[in-house]
Amino acid sequence: MIFSSSLLENAVNEFAKLPGIGKKTALRLVLHLIKQDEKEVHSFSSAVSTLRQEIKFCTRCHNISDKTLCNICNNPMRKQEMICVVENIRDVIAIESTQQFNGTYHVLGGIISPLDGIGPDQLQIDSLIDRIKTENTKELIFALNPNVQGDTTIYYISKKLQPIEIKITTIARGIAFGGELEYADEMTLAKSITNRISVQNYITSG
Repeated sequence: MIFSSSLLENAVNEFAKLPGIGKKTALRLVLHLIKQDEKEVHSFSSAVSTLRQEIKFCTRCHNISDKTLCNICNNPMRKQEMICVVENIRDVIAIESTQQFNGTYHVLGGIISPLDGIGPDQLQIDSLIDRIKTENTKELIFALNPNVQGDTTIYYISKKLQPIEIKITTIARGIAFGGELEYADEMTLAKSITNRISVQNYITSG
């Protein structure tokens, strides 16, 4: 791709670094910005810059937050004794979109995957165990992607929690095995949350 302007080329190269954005799409986005009013472009760049500089992660659940505690953990109307364990922040957004869950979350930051070099120590598992031990947690809901890595993570955490009296469930298999939560339609995901099953039964049937 040949450019007549180094400024244009540099901008396209930066956009092309984003996941799923190729050079052609990057060029289309940059040309779109060039056509916009300068104030709108400044507002766009300012929002991205401010996001990167000021974004925080909730010290309790590791969700993205503007403050020390996220709006979900800080909401007295949420069921604080219920924790939904998810792989990443995109899964929190997907579940929140269903409006079927009124508890809190715990973002692991990934799932156990030895082939990818990801072990339990690299995830937010210890902080989850600490939460359960120190808080009045009554139910732990696993909402991990239904695949081998997700099942391995569920099994590992469940074994760690054996000495603790707590109800442990997982979302029902309305999500096809090998699928991903963030791509599931809201109705399917909502039913999977509502019809959650005991982890013991899930592991046995799996």
